[in-house]
Amino acid sequence: MTMTPPEHGGRLNAAAKRWGIPRDQWLDLSTGINPHGWPVPDLPPEVWQRLPEPDDGLETLVRQWAGAPADAACVPVAGSQEAIMALPRLRAPCRVGVPSPGYREHGHSWSCAGHQVVSLDWTQVAGEDESWLDDLDVLVCINPNNPTGETVEPERLLRWHQRLQRRGGWLIVDEAFVDGCPELSLGAATGREGLVVLRSLGKFFGLAGVRAGAVLTGPELAERLRSTIGPWTVSGPARYVMRLALADERWQASTAERLLADSQRLGRLLASYGLHGSSGTRLFRYVEHPRSAELTDGLARHGILVRRFDHPPALRFGLPGSEAEWERLSQALAACRMSLTNR
Repeated sequence: MTMTPPEHGGRLNAAAKRWGIPRDQWLDLSTGINPHGWPVPDLPPEVWQRLPEPDDGLETLVRQWAGAPADAACVPVAGSQEAIMALPRLRAPCRVGVPSPGYREHGHSWSCAGHQVVSLDWTQVAGEDESWLDDLDVLVCINPNNPTGETVEPERLLRWHQRLQRRGGWLIVDEAFVDGCPELSLGAATGREGLVVLRSLGKFFGLAGVRAGAVLTGPELAERLRSTIGPWTVSGPARYVMRLALADERWQASTAERLLADSQRLGRLLASYGLHGSSGTRLFRYVEHPRSAELTDGLARHGILVRRFDHPPALRFGLPGSEAEWERLSQALAACRMSLTNR
């Protein structure tokens, strides 16, 4: 049976076609990607002409970025999506817990590989009773969660890992949105078998198009992953850009501060138009609303694309990148509130 792949944000071509608004006239807030990404310089010509070198120092920089020990195994990947698709192929069919709502590619990839996927709601995950872990062989945790922004403290995650590892189980932690919050990362604990941490340069660094990320885990699992994905999955230009961006610690520090301020500003803006109680990360705000479908369509009529969720009904807003975009979002929200109020 063929499974329908999950939809993602950033589908501007489809939005332009549906709403009859040219692509270049949209404000895309659907993806949770830093609108002020790391400034990529011109690349030397030889980067395009030679095969990628595995001993270029990238793995050391990844460990430093993630706060991982020197002996943690590091596997650069073409975005964390490559690892999300490959990891299910490294286990015989088993029971895998995935958060709901959460990044749907995790459950989709495990289901496609023949595993039984168990949906876990946040109330269950955050509760004191952890006996549900004993029914799982693999647990996927997105920390901070996408799309809700909810978090799990590292001490609890490590306790879960120990409980799973005693039975040969795995804990997979997707840290795509953890940049700027090192206190939430399990990077320092990586290197242990059965603990898999996924990191990405697509969100915080604003480099989604580069398809750049890394897996930090134990040596045995890392070797199996390398054998599965094969050589050169991360291109030479991507590795070059990764090294430069990860070494730019000053940019990372200033960006973390700016994104925090912008995320808080976005939360206040949403609340001022009746969208109270938003949660999120430095890169997006998530708010539940019973009329999320109508709000999404209303914003789309103004050329603003946001991400809509149905279970529960909710919206996710990425960050505007300029004062003009902030004002445009404010005006569209005002128009949507008036439209909903008058119905």
